[in-house]
Amino acid sequence: MSAASQRWTVARLGTAQTLAWASSYYLPAMLAVPMARDLGVATPTVFAAFSVALVVSALLGPVAGRAIDRHGGRPVLVGTNLLFAAALAGMALAQGPVGLFAAWVLMGVAMGSGLYEAAFATLVRLYGQGARGAITGITLIAGFASTVGWPLSAWMESQWGWRGACAGWAVLHLLVGVPLNGWLPRAAPDSSGPAAPPAPARAGAAAASTPPSAPSAPLEPQHALRTTVLLSFVFAVTWFTSTAMAAHLPRLLQASGTSLQTAVALAALVGPAQVAARLLEFGFLRRLHPLLSAQLAAAAHPLGAVLLMVLGGPAAAVFTVLHGAGNGILTIAKGTLPLVLFGPAGYGARQGLMMVPARVAQAFAPVLFGMLLDSAGAAALWLTTLLGLAALGALWLLRPVARV
Repeated sequence: MSAASQRWTVARLGTAQTLAWASSYYLPAMLAVPMARDLGVATPTVFAAFSVALVVSALLGPVAGRAIDRHGGRPVLVGTNLLFAAALAGMALAQGPVGLFAAWVLMGVAMGSGLYEAAFATLVRLYGQGARGAITGITLIAGFASTVGWPLSAWMESQWGWRGACAGWAVLHLLVGVPLNGWLPRAAPDSSGPAAPPAPARAGAAAASTPPSAPSAPLEPQHALRTTVLLSFVFAVTWFTSTAMAAHLPRLLQASGTSLQTAVALAALVGPAQVAARLLEFGFLRRLHPLLSAQLAAAAHPLGAVLLMVLGGPAAAVFTVLHGAGNGILTIAKGTLPLVLFGPAGYGARQGLMMVPARVAQAFAPVLFGMLLDSAGAAALWLTTLLGLAALGALWLLRPVARV
C-alpha cells in the first residue's frame, strides 16, 4: 500500500474518530445540564448514565477487537456509526431516566467498538508492524475532538435544544461517519490472524516503518501473561488519571491557589500540550522504542503534580502542560506498546482485553477523585502521583521483555 494511500486512510479514520469522540465522550460536558433539567433528573444522574456506558464499552471491547482481527475494521466501524446514530436518536427521544439510561447503554456498545482501540486495531490489521506512524496520525487529528465537539454541541443546543443537538450528531454519523469509514481499505481475508504488513520497496523503508526492537518471536506464555497484566495496569492508571483531570482540573487548580478565571485558562492548555507532544512523538520520539517514550510520558504527571503541591499556584501552568503532554503520548502508547511487544497477530482482541480495566477505572474516576478532592483539597494529587509512579515502575519492569 502506497504512502499516499496510507495518508488518506489516516485522514479519513482520524476525521471519523473526531466525530465519534465529539458525539460520545465529550457530549455530557455540554448537554448534561439541559438534559437533566428537561427530563426532571439531577445532573449527576446523566453522568451516572455516562459511567454505565463506559462500563458497557469495557465489556464489549474484546468482542469488537476479535471481530476486527477476523474481518478488518471497515465493517465494524461502519456498524458503529449506525449504533452511534441510533443511541443519539434514542437520547433525543428519551422521555425519562429509563429512556436516558437505555440510550446510554447503546452508546456504550458503540463506544466499545468505535473509539481509539477499534481504530488502532483497524490500522494494525491493515499495516501490521508499520502502523505506529498511522496510530500517531489519527491521535493528532482526533486530539481536536473536544475543540470541535464542545462548540458544535453548544451551538446546536442553542439553536435546536439538546434534543436537536443529539439528532444533529446522529445525522452527522449517517452522512459523514458512514462514508468515511466505508471508504477505508478492505483488509485482506484472513481467518487465522491479521495480514502481514506489505513488503516495502527498500530496506531503508523497512527500518523506518518497523518499530525498534519489534519481537521476532511470540513471547513465552509466562512472559505474555506478565506483560499483559503490566500493560493493563499502566493503561488503567492512565485512563483513571486523565479522566479525573478532565472532570476536575479547574477545581484542582483553584484548590492549589489560582483564581477561577486563571484555572479555566490554564486548563485550556491541556489540549495544545497533548497535540504538541504527539507531534514530538511523530517526529523525534518515533526514533525511540515506544517503551522509552511511554516512560518519559508516565513521569510527566507525577513530576508536575509534585511541583504543584510544593509550589502551589505558580507551578499550575507547568503542571497542566506536563499532564497534557504526558497524556498525549500515553494515548499513542496504548496502541503502539501492544503492537511492539506482542506483534500484530490477534492485536484487536488483546487490545480490547487489556483496556477492560482501563474503561472501568475511567468510569469511576470522576466520582472517586472528586470525593478525595472535596476532603483533601490539592493533596488529592498524591493519589494520581503515586499511581503514576507505580505505572512508571510497571513500564520499567517491561524493559527486559522489550529488549530496551
